[in-house]
Amino acid sequence: MALAKLYSAAVTGLDAEPVEIEIDITRGKVLFILVGLPDKVVEESKERVRSAIKNSGGHFPQERLTINLAPADLRKEGPVFDLGIALGILQASGQIRFDATKTIILGELSLDGKLRRVSGVLPIAEMAVKRGFDTMLVPKENFFEANIIPGLKIVAGESLADFIHYFAGHNNIKAEESGQRIELEDEETAYQYDFAYIKGQNQAKRALEIAAAGGHNVLMSGPPGSGKTLLARSFPSVLPRMALSEALEVTKIYSVAGILPPGEALIKKRPFRSPHHTTSAVAIVGGGTHPRPGEISLAHRGVLFLDEFPEFPRFVLEVLRQPLEDGLINVSRASGSATYPAKFTLLAAQNPCPCGYLTDPTKPCVCSSSTISRYQKKISGPLLDRIDLHIEVPRVEYQQLAEKKIAEESSVIRARVQKARDIQAERFIVLTKKIVSNGEMGSAEITRFCALTEPATMLLKNAVNQMHLSARGYHRVLKLARTIADLDGAEIVDQKHIAEALQYRSREKG
Repeated sequence: MALAKLYSAAVTGLDAEPVEIEIDITRGKVLFILVGLPDKVVEESKERVRSAIKNSGGHFPQERLTINLAPADLRKEGPVFDLGIALGILQASGQIRFDATKTIILGELSLDGKLRRVSGVLPIAEMAVKRGFDTMLVPKENFFEANIIPGLKIVAGESLADFIHYFAGHNNIKAEESGQRIELEDEETAYQYDFAYIKGQNQAKRALEIAAAGGHNVLMSGPPGSGKTLLARSFPSVLPRMALSEALEVTKIYSVAGILPPGEALIKKRPFRSPHHTTSAVAIVGGGTHPRPGEISLAHRGVLFLDEFPEFPRFVLEVLRQPLEDGLINVSRASGSATYPAKFTLLAAQNPCPCGYLTDPTKPCVCSSSTISRYQKKISGPLLDRIDLHIEVPRVEYQQLAEKKIAEESSVIRARVQKARDIQAERFIVLTKKIVSNGEMGSAEITRFCALTEPATMLLKNAVNQMHLSARGYHRVLKLARTIADLDGAEIVDQKHIAEALQYRSREKG
């Protein structure tokens, strides 16, 4: 009888839990039994491991082989356990020797013993340091991702044979200390789109500057061809750079989703997600048979752009209401539940009516009043109430289109936005909960940080009564005015800041 114990890990949501791999080899009928609540992919690891060991120069035991993945009540998903199971079998059968008590082992095996990259390495590395593990064995393709979190020795190999030779004392691969020096995006980063080449639309550009400075949601409305999509595509060029903590949050989500670009250790640019209006509710919010992050979580700390806003099914749009308010999404399924962060800036674009020309001064609208009403009612009042800036994007006149002078460059706008964000970071440093922008403030923070002058107070009071602002609308005006004041370098919110914030409210919904 021979027994071996090693450790791997399972990801639930954005968190990871250690999984103990127990291998027991006893005499008897040749069997390969795998227990511990494995899914179909984990069950299939038996055949991958068997072939990989044989094709890597090892011997697969012809005895009764029992493998337990503990804790037994934690569902095990994916091929991440392949390498740990293979090394455990080799250790239990006496073919290799190593101390596995403080080592986390991750990796998917191919039939010839080669290692493929796996998902969720970053949250697993984070967990490993917290739980006292000091070494991680990973596929070579996952090295840079594992290397972000300091406090670990990372051993990366291309195949099972690499690790067999490593434990035999050969120097084909070596352990490297984690904690690489990380450089985030600098100010000279090139963007595909720039505000400098957008003709006219000065009011829309100003609104997007405010949105970027405070993390506020925007709805653009205008006729076809007025530049709504181009404005949206240019929006990332004025966003502030990500802090390291934000970059790590975003990278964890992409790591768990399995879409971290190969060779890229850290997501350094703010995400820009643009799902089509045929996208399902599950793809938007996350979920599936085994919960995975959706578009709103993939847009965390970045932008979720919904073009043709009313064309999305109403039930899909309504699922945005809770994450827009709370900054997270809870996904519950029969197989388990998960909570994902969803602090994104919603950027939506729509035509004012089905034909698109309701507000156009030159081309007449051909829609009936009932058709227009049905079209506009596709977006509910509560959802509109969660959008801070409602802006009209009119048709650009010939004189503006023919203007040869280049407009203000995105880099200049981004500098103002970054300065406003730095003011907010300094302001919120005294808080116990993490807030990075004005758009994330709650009632307590609004009361504390949104001091008004007397004229500003009177203007806001009159606006609440005349525009019938809801409590949510009132608070969003205050947060928006706070951002405008930050761009202005003002400590106290003045009348002009409230006035500008009010002009971005939807007149229909308050």
